Amino acid sequence: MAQGHLIPFLALALQIRQRTGCIVTVVNTPLNIRNLRSLLPPSTSIRLVELPFRSQDHGLPPESENTDLLPPTHVIRLVYASFSLKPSFKRLISDITQQQGHPHVCIIADMLLGWTVEVANDLGILHFAFITGSAYGVAIFFSLWLELPHRRTESDEFSLPDFPEVSRVHRSQLSAALLNADGTDFLSICNQKNARLTLMSDGFLINTVEEMDKIGLEHLRRKTARKNSISHSQMMELAKGLEASGKIFIWVLRSPIGFNVNEEFRSKEWLPDGFEERMRESNQGLLIRRWAPQLEILSHNSTCAFLSHCGWNSVLESLSQGVPIIGWPLAAEQFFNSKLLEEEMEVCVEVARGNSCEVGHEQIASVIELVMGGTEKGENLRRKACAVKEMIEDAVNDDESYKGCSVKAMDEFFYFCRRKIE
Repeated sequence: MAQGHLIPFLALALQIRQRTGCIVTVVNTPLNIRNLRSLLPPSTSIRLVELPFRSQDHGLPPESENTDLLPPTHVIRLVYASFSLKPSFKRLISDITQQQGHPHVCIIADMLLGWTVEVANDLGILHFAFITGSAYGVAIFFSLWLELPHRRTESDEFSLPDFPEVSRVHRSQLSAALLNADGTDFLSICNQKNARLTLMSDGFLINTVEEMDKIGLEHLRRKTARKNSISHSQMMELAKGLEASGKIFIWVLRSPIGFNVNEEFRSKEWLPDGFEERMRESNQGLLIRRWAPQLEILSHNSTCAFLSHCGWNSVLESLSQGVPIIGWPLAAEQFFNSKLLEEEMEVCVEVARGNSCEVGHEQIASVIELVMGGTEKGENLRRKACAVKEMIEDAVNDDESYKGCSVKAMDEFFYFCRRKIE
């Protein structure tokens, strides 16, 4: 991107190499790699790798690989063109982790390259976004593009819905592109997608000072504090799918990803218009804020299925009650828990995967009907789930005449420890 991004990146790479001894590979397009190579000390062990890129293929002037010579109107086109680097970047990271024998890899990427988060998630490795501006400025920038608050008022001044600590923003502080954005234009789509992906990073590295940038830093910490939530658009589709299914449900509501987990749930913004009122009037759905007694609900005879992120504790609670699962894994090992449950144990149907995938309400309603609608598949899921329930009960049996496998394993653990101590 711009020199203002490349030079701090190089300084960060040198710091990491000097302070940790880690192998550092800087990845960029050919022109930028040539520029970086000229800035590195001759004795450096930092590796530079080029990704193939032809700016002309994306409607840009020749050798337009950073913003130095680009007019402002072309910058977003360059950012969008960077998505074409994803396949070659993924191959490179796979090669580093597998063929070159470096399994512990961490991606540090520019905040404008949100697609690198998807690569990290696909390969199961850490991702951090490097921000060369202030946390405060970037937090407001992301908030403006994601929320477009200036579109909701005629006033020259307005507040940021997800960043209330900030004083009101004035229209004169917005770029012309942002002022004209309506959420459906190319700039909105590109910037919103990038912001959502970047906010899914494991964390941020920011070139700032805690004491002078505290408000912005605290906001970004909140934004990345939790990945076990779905996006705003996915939440909308889930609500529509639940309503379309016609099945009675309990839904524990939490803020979508990218919003403060502690703030009040905003039904009018995050759910379809009139959804909560219709569910209350029809008695189809009970909407609960933040927390509900999960095990108590799962143990009720009327509970037919559990839509879960497939965290293992939730899986065990559901199966211990013989309740099959509709899987929507979001992070970490949850994807593989879902794979085990669906492919090996046959007690689950996966409806979606991750908080960046596109899922429609028709698909959600279809899976709910498959699991809960008296189908042959649904009956088989319940039969298998009940068999697993008996398996779990057997494992924790602690009668004198018979001890289950989990109880035996615990006894063996205690015996081993005592023997080592003695």
